[in-house]
Amino acid sequence: MPGDIVVAALGGTIASARPSSGGVAPSLTAQDLIDAVPGLPPHVEALSFRSLPGSSVTVPDLMALHELLEQRFAAGAAGAVVTQGTDTIEESAYAMDLVHRGPQPIVVTGAMRNPMTAGPDGPANLLAAVTVAGSPLARDLGCVVVFADEIHPASRVRKTHSTSTGTFVSVDGGPLGYLVEGSPVVVNPRAARHTLPRPASRPRIAVYTATLGDDGAPLEALAGAVDGLVIAGFGVGHVPAGWTPLIDSLCARMPVVLATRTGSGPVLRHTYGYPGSESDLRRRGLISAGFLHPYKARLLLQFALAAGANPAQLTAAFDVAGQVSSSERWPF
Repeated sequence: MPGDIVVAALGGTIASARPSSGGVAPSLTAQDLIDAVPGLPPHVEALSFRSLPGSSVTVPDLMALHELLEQRFAAGAAGAVVTQGTDTIEESAYAMDLVHRGPQPIVVTGAMRNPMTAGPDGPANLLAAVTVAGSPLARDLGCVVVFADEIHPASRVRKTHSTSTGTFVSVDGGPLGYLVEGSPVVVNPRAARHTLPRPASRPRIAVYTATLGDDGAPLEALAGAVDGLVIAGFGVGHVPAGWTPLIDSLCARMPVVLATRTGSGPVLRHTYGYPGSESDLRRRGLISAGFLHPYKARLLLQFALAAGANPAQLTAAFDVAGQVSSSERWPF
């Protein structure tokens, strides 16, 4: 029905139940989730798409779901809610945000407490997500995450705690808004949206984290198996000085993106000048991720390479998406 909100279930803790023995596992349908929530609006369509833990969701799963949601939007659906495991929400939301061009919102949510516990958070999160998906305030926001009555942009949201119901945080800039007395309020409008085609191929991108005393040897072995690399460096974008010959070799073979392992804040450009510093690495050809977290930088690099991006387009895309430069234009 035109104006419906589609609730698409991918599985996860929110859809988990306990079998006759053992731990909980995803088994509830989208309709089961809807039926457990009092106060939902009448025009909600249930779509049971997958029944997976968040750790097993793949990019092809997400792209197939996005294609299906676009068909629902073309038929008149006003928005969509995706329920899934929280393990990968920060990545799956960004992956869908990168390909979603329409004005209809896609709202991702889940739960930290499964329905078998005394205080499951899934029903409240689902109600909030459906409310946001049906609100005019959410149009043109792209893909957002709604959790614990907060509305987060896909490009910034992070899972920051393994068990807390307040795990999702927009570490750089704060949430877009909140649910206040059951209604969405946007207090921090998102930046411009930047999209890419749905990837027809899946370039293999690795994330490698710099650690104390690491000689970088595993990087050389890893490089032969990937099409691109994201290095999560120390602090504002540093690696051990001994890595520099290897960095030169890597940059000659593939695109290498420099992010920070800290979880918040940007990679700098020209503050430090020693071997392995951010300015040294940029001179050697690394692409700055700016404010993008390594996990999100990995997805942007993967999708951009799948779109056939050349080196100049890759640099421009990260300058824009990572808020490195306000003068660059989105190259796709």
